[in-house]
Amino acid sequence: MSTKLGMIYSPTMGRAKIAITVDEQALKELDRLVRQGVYPNRSKAIEAAVQERVERLRHSRLMTECAKLDKAEEQAFANEGYTGDSEWPEY
Repeated sequence: MSTKLGMIYSPTMGRAKIAITVDEQALKELDRLVRQGVYPNRSKAIEAAVQERVERLRHSRLMTECAKLDKAEEQAFANEGYTGDSEWPEY
């Protein structure tokens, strides 16, 4: 276990313990979800929320990058060296 900037870092099975500050209303909602059995505890609920947000950002970034692609240019790259008997299917 080591200390970094006043925080205690304790890896446990690929996990790290952190301290966070949460709005009181958000904490009440979080506790309600735990009481209802949606999540087994606060940690699992917060971990799930972080994972979901990271996945959304990853997907959003992919969509942003894909939107930058030029369809005609990508088709030309795909056709380069293509020796098939038929045309490429439409996107």
